Amino acid sequence: METVTTEIGKAAARVALVGRLDMAGAEIAAVPLATLASTKQGLIIDMREVSFIASTGIRHLVLAAKTQLRRGGRIVLLNPNSQVVEVLRTAELTTLLPIVHSEMDAISAIGLTG
Repeated sequence: METVTTEIGKAAARVALVGRLDMAGAEIAAVPLATLASTKQGLIIDMREVSFIASTGIRHLVLAAKTQLRRGGRIVLLNPNSQVVEVLRTAELTTLLPIVHSEMDAISAIGLTG
């Protein structure tokens, strides 16, 4: 798992995840996600290069989303593949972790103007 973070002004960030969000990958992503969730008002998690998601990966996304909600912020998932979408829908997490398919929709969904 690789994480690449890009600041979006002072209030938000975009985190691109690359690889498998399995037990090992989730541990790599955990600190950046937790840190950004506790310091930013909006997070775009670019999931287009995530080939697999396990319960541990879901857990870290949910923790980050709940941290954002407590702080008045929001997380959105950008372009997850169909298998990841199916896992999140089956787990009934798409309200907490909304899925968008364009950068413009992601920016709008976290409350920034494009």
